[in-house]
Order: sequence, then C-alpha cells, then structure tokens
Amino acid sequence: MEDLHFNYINDITRFERQNTWEVNIGGVGVGGNNPVRIQSMTDTSTKDTDPSVEQIIALAKAGADYVRLTVKGIYDAENLKNIVTALRERGYTTPLVADIHFNPRLADIAAKFFEKVRINPGNFYDKRARFEHKVYSDDEYKEELIKIEEQFIPFLEMLKSTNTALRIGANHGSLSDRVMSRFGDSPSGMAESVLEFLRICKKVDFNDVVVSIKSSNTRMMVYTVRLLNYKMRLEDMQYPIHLGVTEAGEGEDGRIKSAVGIGALLADGIGDTIRVSLTESPVNEIPVARKLVDHFKSYRNHEPITASLIAQTNPFEYERRSTRAVLTMGGDKLPVVVADLEDRNLKEMLPIRGKMVPDYFLSGNKIMDIKGESYPIISLEEYLFESTRWGRMKFIRTNKMEFDRFMAKNPEIMMKLKQTRKTVLILESFNKNPMAELRAFFTTLESHIWKVPVILYRRYNESNLEDLHIKASADLGGLLIDGYGDGICISNDNERITFTELKDLSFGILQASRMRMSKTEFISCPGCGRTLYDLQETTKSIKAHFKHLDHLKIGIMGCVVNGPGEMGDVDYGFVGVTQNKVTLYKGLKPVKRHIPMENAVEELELLIRENNDWKDPE
Repeated sequence: MEDLHFNYINDITRFERQNTWEVNIGGVGVGGNNPVRIQSMTDTSTKDTDPSVEQIIALAKAGADYVRLTVKGIYDAENLKNIVTALRERGYTTPLVADIHFNPRLADIAAKFFEKVRINPGNFYDKRARFEHKVYSDDEYKEELIKIEEQFIPFLEMLKSTNTALRIGANHGSLSDRVMSRFGDSPSGMAESVLEFLRICKKVDFNDVVVSIKSSNTRMMVYTVRLLNYKMRLEDMQYPIHLGVTEAGEGEDGRIKSAVGIGALLADGIGDTIRVSLTESPVNEIPVARKLVDHFKSYRNHEPITASLIAQTNPFEYERRSTRAVLTMGGDKLPVVVADLEDRNLKEMLPIRGKMVPDYFLSGNKIMDIKGESYPIISLEEYLFESTRWGRMKFIRTNKMEFDRFMAKNPEIMMKLKQTRKTVLILESFNKNPMAELRAFFTTLESHIWKVPVILYRRYNESNLEDLHIKASADLGGLLIDGYGDGICISNDNERITFTELKDLSFGILQASRMRMSKTEFISCPGCGRTLYDLQETTKSIKAHFKHLDHLKIGIMGCVVNGPGEMGDVDYGFVGVTQNKVTLYKGLKPVKRHIPMENAVEELELLIRENNDWKDPE
C-alpha cells in the first residue's frame, strides 16, 4: 500500500485523480479511469409515471449520467417497473438510482428494476434517530453490528444476483443513535457509519459500491470525506466517492456553496461522481455540475509545486492559521474583503448600499480603507532594499515562484520580514493549480513560523457571472476551509461583471467556507418526490421575509427525511410533515407542529420573536 504519511491523498502538491475501483452502473462506469460522472434527482412523485419519465429524459438530455428517484413507500416501489419500461420504450438507457430511507424491503424491490440503490447507514437497519444519549457497552455495540451484518449480507447477495450497484450514503445529522452515542455527530461518526457497512461489503467480496458523506456545512463535508478517504485506504478499500453539499440552496448562494465544498475535494483529486443540490428545477443542476467538473480539467499538467512540509497539520479538523494582527487583519479578526476599484475612485463608489461593505479597497499600487487612508503595495525587492519603507504600514504583493526565487538569492529577507509588525502579504498564483500552490506557500510560512496576515488574491477574465462564481469558489474555498487566508480579493478583467458582483462574491465565498457570516444563511433542500409543499416558491418567500436576519441560519426542508437531522446546525427550521403542513423547529427540537402553509411564514416570525432573535429590517 502507498505511504500515506498523515495525508488524506498521496501528494498535496500535485493534481491527480486518485485511484478508485470501477463500478459498473447500468453500463455507465464510475471510478477507475472514467470521467467524473454527473447526476441529479427527480422532484416528481415516483408514483406518477409520466411526469417522472419526462423529467428523467430532460435530465438525460441536459447531460446527467445517472438519475436518482426517491422511493418513499410501497406504491413508489411498485411503480419503478413502469417507469423503467416507459423510459426504455422511448429509447433512453440512463441508469436509474433508487433512494431508500427507513425501509429495507423497498430496497429489495427497487434492486429488481433499477441499476443502483442508495441506502443511508444511519436509518437503513438502525431505528430512526431519536437523538437520545444512550451509552452502549462494547459488547452491546458489537451485538448491534452483528445484527446489521445478519440483515445486510442477504441484501448484498441479492444485489449480486440482480447485478445492482449500491451507494452507501451518510448525511450529517442523520446518524443512528448508536453511532451518535460513541462518536457524536462528528466527522469520525459519519466516517465510521459508512465504514461499518463497507467492512461487511469487503467481507463478502461485494465491490459494486459507491460511498458518500454529505453535509450542508462545507467544512464538515470536506473534513469528513477526507477522513473517510484516509480510513478507507488504511483498510485497503478504494470505493468510488460521490460528492455533494446537501441543502446548498438556490441562486448564487447555492452555486458558490456547492463549488466551495465539492471544489475543495475535486482540487485534491477526490471524487468520482458529483451532484450539485439546488432548490431549483433539477435540470438546472446539470450545467453547474458540468462547469465545476470542467474547471478542474484546467488544473491538469500544471507546473511542479514544491512544499516545505509534507502534510498539513491536521486536514480533518478546522484550525485557523495563527497570525499576528495588523490593522484589522489577522489575529482573531474575521477575514476581510478587499474590493478592486480598478480605474474608479473611492468617492464615486460610496456610499455602498447594504451590509456587505468591503473592509479595504485595492486601487493600483495602494490599499485604502473606507475613510480613504492609504497604504503602499510594494514588491519584495522594494521591501528589502528601500529603507524608506521601514517602520511604515505596507502590503507586499508576491507569488510563490517569485518568493522562492527571491529568497534563494536573498535569504536574509526572511529574518527581516519576521521582525516587522506592519506588513501584510497579498498572495497570488499564476499556476494552473492555484489551490495547491497557494497552500504550499502557507506551508512555507509555517515552516519559518512567520505569522504575517495574508490576503488571497485572484484575477480572472470571465464574462459570465456563474462561471466566475464557480471558478473563484473552487480555487479559493478549500484554502479558507483549511483556515488559510486573512482576507480575499477578486479582480476580473471583463466589464460585464460589476464592482458590486465582485465584492459580493468575496463575501459569498467567505460565508460558504464558514469563515465569515455576512447575511442570513438559508439551508434549503433541492426537493424530491417526498416534498410536501411548493419548495421553490416557499424558499423564495422565506428568503425575502427573513433575509435581514444576518445572525441566523434557517433550514427549509421538504420532508421529515431531510429534517430535522440534515438541517445540521440551523437556528430555526421549517420542515414539511404532511401535505401543505409544516413543523417549525428551534435547532433540532420541534416546537410548533402541523402549521398550515398559509400561516407558516408568520408563525416562523413569531417563533423567532419569542426567542428574542428578531430584529426589524432597516
């Protein structure tokens, strides 16, 4: 087996797809040498053949490699045969995936008709989590695992006989009470819930398995997938990995959040198939996923990158890089947004409306604060050889290749840089793999114990805002998730993208990577055949009504499968329970049950007011 050090991948300085076993899903392979596959999920009722077939065809035409359908009851399961028959009669061979929760009997039926079955290890054989804190002894825990094995092995034998693949997909917040009791709702717990089932698959030599671990919290999702990837390889498992950020939301927030979470892993070569979950028509997910996958093709054959350290300190837990505070950057300050003024002056851009006001502004060779106080941007050479800069606040702009060359000729610069208290780095990358090169630079800083704050800077030339959202989020999100960067600045050479759109993107990436909250966080599921109300319209009305509550996270879930658990760490939740009725949650606790949809937004406001979390819009 390859030497893993403490890395979750073989080499953090080189972009390469990691090796996984190939799994054949209805003639469309995933893993191995196959491209990264793209999938989505229908939001029609699986009981209704025609609408389901039409949506599968629309997704296939848009470019989906696989389409998943929810199977929530026996009537859904019995209709799978009709859906497959109608689809094949029309000449479509797109492999279909059945999504099963709570009822193993439905999986038995689905395996006869669909090419793949997805199960959730948190609720497939274990009872639905009650979030009770029972303590299991070692013997009791082993007994539970034996029971699971006794039920799971016959199911795997049946999948072998029908040539059906399996996805074992764990979700943050939907772990069993048994796993929660020992590991908590943590990366370790989520990884272990999947590994328990994978060990049984390995024991009976069932290899047609894809694994996934998802969360609406990008940080949690990235660390957990890395941890699962690392632990699988310790146990000589190379199952393909499916990536997705659950409940990413809609619009630009959903795109940025998905690109941050999925992109952080794709950048490291992890991920064999992806789904971008948007609270929109499922067809809208496919082009976004395609752009994200295609973006990482540009990372191929990048210039070699050197790093001072072999691995990050801990790639499985968040720890912000320790820095010295300079002005309002570094230390315990929130990461700043630096907006590029281009050829504008600060006065013509003020006042900036709304709450997302940049902390600093880039203007040619200087940085300004909102009061117009300016600080020079200089090169490494100017810093070392022009003594007039000594003692004054300044920004040094550089990139790793330039820095390495300069330090090789002038090693004394590091000692001088470490002595100064009034310097901030503006760090950019011209490598085709900016994520790895920028990360490698941070390992250089760590090896020299240089605590300087760093602004991450990227320049693009995009005419399409969605393209910019995806590329910038994918390039920079992983660094921020790892606690690297004390600020962000994004420039774009095309006038079609405005100053406001650029600075809002910076705020959006910081929020999606959990580094800085600047607006209400809406965690909304994409909807499926289980959804019990008009999810897309409801999400829009909730966002409009509560968007000023920038200190809150609000979950909007179509059904009780996605809530309460998958709302993760929300402050308030809005969960469908029966047709056009919802239950309102405070955290994971249901507090107002079976509220008619027409009263639900008003009742949610009352609940927020009752808990003293409401503030009137300005």
